Parts: sequence; structure tokens; C-alpha cells
Amino acid sequence: MSWTTSEIIETLRMTEVEHLDIRTVAMGISLRGLTADDPKTAAQRVYDRVCQRAERLIPTVNSLSNQLGIPVANKRVSITPVAVAFDNLDRSGLIEISHSLDKAAESVGVDFIAGFSALVDKGCTVGDDSLMAAIPEAIGSTQRVCGSVNVASSRAGINLDAIATMSHAIKDLAEYTRDQNAIGCAKLMMFCNVPEDNPFVAGSFHGITEPETVINVGVSGPGVVLDAVLRAGEVDVQALAEQIKLSAFKMTRAGELIGRRVATELGIPFGIVDLSLAPTPEPGDSVGEVLKAIGLEDVGAPGSTAALALLTDAMKRGGLMASSSVGGLSGAFIPVSEDIAMIEAVEKGHLSLEKLEAMTAVCSVGLDMVAVPGDTPADTIAGIIADECAIGMVNHKTTAVRIIPAPGKVVGDVADFGGLLGKAPIMPVSQLSPSRFIGRGGQLPQAITGVKN
Repeated sequence: MSWTTSEIIETLRMTEVEHLDIRTVAMGISLRGLTADDPKTAAQRVYDRVCQRAERLIPTVNSLSNQLGIPVANKRVSITPVAVAFDNLDRSGLIEISHSLDKAAESVGVDFIAGFSALVDKGCTVGDDSLMAAIPEAIGSTQRVCGSVNVASSRAGINLDAIATMSHAIKDLAEYTRDQNAIGCAKLMMFCNVPEDNPFVAGSFHGITEPETVINVGVSGPGVVLDAVLRAGEVDVQALAEQIKLSAFKMTRAGELIGRRVATELGIPFGIVDLSLAPTPEPGDSVGEVLKAIGLEDVGAPGSTAALALLTDAMKRGGLMASSSVGGLSGAFIPVSEDIAMIEAVEKGHLSLEKLEAMTAVCSVGLDMVAVPGDTPADTIAGIIADECAIGMVNHKTTAVRIIPAPGKVVGDVADFGGLLGKAPIMPVSQLSPSRFIGRGGQLPQAITGVKN
């Protein structure tokens, strides 16, 4: 992959003036073949493999970042879904695995290790049930372990039983980490149509179709896109989309350069570039600010969904021009707590949970880092998850829910997580109950558009 002089100069401008960074470099590691009847033996094998495969990840990324002058914000590891790799272990055995993963992540120096996960969109095995039962303690008692459960897909439909189970697990995890504003729930995502090569936590895992080890890269850069929109001025939306496409092209080239160089240095395959715009709580690094620059008075105004659709589509088009290795989620993230403009819109009453749900129909994730009152019933949480899964199932796209029922918090309070996770204003939730619907259980059938063969 060769670069022109103009590309190098433009990349330097993006990093020094527009705050471009590579949001994450993630090493995917297969854990298949490591299971054992004794959980301690399996846990030791997990620790050894992660440490052996990822021991050079941090120094290699840091060295190349310094050489190329492109900051890399996060370095992470994703693993084979634990429910798949260790389906013979019970709840306590899987908790043992989670502690081993946490120790391994600390040893190799990554900030998160993701893949305490299960794929249950069509049904649950004994191992899946054990993992879902283990989640509150496994994630709540560790610092770096993240998990996810794929509860729906366009092909299989929506597993209401799994959603009901996980709504209670979310409540239990919130209680387990009560003294930290339920931060454990920030490390757990519910998915529809989960991708197997997503480098972004908490929903990352190493898919079962992936090679033994792989490098995936998540590009970000809301600041770059914001600068492009501001420089474009009062042009029509088609011209504006062209400017966003050009920014996405440049960011993708930078991300692929880093990813391929890291993979070459480590002697493993390069996987994908994820094009997602991932905000942080810092001013100037906000997807919400981009939407306002496009022309909204505030996030949540009429037109918010259309503006987000423009942004997401332009990002995808520009990235696909730049690379033939685009994957993951690839779009725009709208996490409430991690985006300063989203936080302010919720605090002002401009952005409701219902409007946010509508916007998720065109973004790349879903209801992300949403905090709700701690006394929100589990059935209500299940209904929120089911609604989001329905959007993904019918539209053949990935949707997800990362919801935080913060114990002791009510509307008007704030759950402050600090750092990258930011702070989440507690959002009001409908008091109408979906309990009879959720209580029916079973498999909500796939949309007719899911039958394609």
C-alpha cells in the first residue's frame, strides 16, 4: 500500500489540526481447542494463548504510531465467543475463564478484552445458558472483560426467551456494580445481526469464520468530518455528502496503513477497517456536533434521522472507495454518554429515547450507552431490546442495545463513568408495560425479507 506525498501531507493535517486518531487496533485470537473438563486447566490455557499471541501487540502498535505520526487511541483483544469455545463448562467454570481473560489483558497491556459472548438468535445450548447466567458476576467482577449476546438476526428472527433472560442479567449486573454507577452494563451489548469482525468494544468478538489470529482496525475522526462540513459552507446536501466522502476516504487510508503495517510486523493476517465514526466526550470529537453543523438546531430536532442517514451513507461510500477490506459496523455511533452534543441534547430535553430509537434505523449500532432509572423493570428493558432488534431484523442491519439501569438514579440524575465512557443523563422511560408480550416467549419469526435462498 503506497502513499502519495499529498496524502501524507493531508494525513498530517488531519492528525495535527482535526484530531484524527485510529480509535482502535484489535487483535482477534481464536480460543478453539483450549477447553478441558477442569476449568482451572482451561483458564490457564486461555491465559497462555492470549499472552503468547498478544505479547508484541502494544509495543508494535506504539512503535508504528510514532513512526507514522498517527495516534492510536486504544489497543484491544477480541476472542472466540466464550460460549462456543467452552460450551462444556458450567457457570462457575465460565467465571473462572473470565478472571483468566482479565489477567491476560492486564499482562499484555490492552484496555479491554472482548468476547465473553454467546450467539443465541435461534436458540440456546447448555453452554449458552451457562454463559448468560455467568455474565453478571463474570463482567461485574472483572475490569477489562466485555461481553455480548446476539439475540436476533434477519435470518432467524428474535429470541424473546433470550432477551427476557438477558434483561434480568442486565439488572443483576447493574446491581453488582452499583457502587460504580452500574458501569458493568457499559461492558455488555445485546445485538441483532452481530458482525464477526467488529473491533469496537463492548460488542467485539473473534468470529468463528475468522483465522487463528487477525488484526482489525477501527477508524474514527468525527473532528475530521466536522472540519470538512464547516469548510464546505452553505452547499446543498449532495455537495456536502461529497465532502464527507472525501474525509472518509482519507481516514480509511490512514487506518488501513496502520492495520496492514501492524499485521506485517506481527506476521499475521490483516482483516478489516471499520469505518465507524466513534465519538468521545471531548468537544470537537462529537457525531452530534457534526449533525448540528449539517444544519440541525440540536440533535433530536426534526430532520435528525435524515441528517444521520446522510452522514452514515457518505462515510460508507468514501471508505469503500478507499479500501476493499471494509467490515465491522462501519457507520456512525451515537452513544449518549460518550458524545458531548448527545449529552447536552438529552439534558436540555431535546432528545428522547423514542427519537433516539428512530435514529438508530440509519446508524451503525443502536441504543448505545443509554442510562435509565434504576427501578426500570426487566420487562421494560426486554421490550426496548426487542424493539431495537426488530429494526435490525427487518432492515438487514446491525442494531444493538447497551443500556444502563443505574441503581438509585432517577430522571434528572447523571451516571458519571469518567474517561472515554463519559457521563449519561438518566433518560425517562415509558411507564407502559410490555410484560404480557415479553412473557409469551418463544421465537418471533424472521421477517419475510429474511428468506432469500
